[in-house]
Amino acid sequence: MGDMVIAAYRPKPGHDQALLALVRDHVPDLRRWGLATDRPALAMRAACGTIIEVFEWRDGAIATAHQHPDVLAMWARYAEVCDYVPLRDLAEAAQLFAQFAPIDLD
Repeated sequence: MGDMVIAAYRPKPGHDQALLALVRDHVPDLRRWGLATDRPALAMRAACGTIIEVFEWRDGAIATAHQHPDVLAMWARYAEVCDYVPLRDLAEAAQLFAQFAPIDLD
């Protein structure tokens, strides 16, 4: 068992496709580095274009990730193409049943 997380990435102008490519590789890379579980990851898009990702870190992997050079390099690539936003900033979060458009990660 690990920790389920929900992350929201708002693409910077003109970086929608670059962000989508990073999201598609994100969890497979974390798994390759031994940091994410095999639980299926989910990705979806809010009406404003923000991408929401749900995945599970392995137990203790969050702390490890903050010192892992490959993860730090990946996070630097994310910083170039998006801003991290709290879920509460998404209009959908105000709804009782938040609805998002699914993203195929394959």
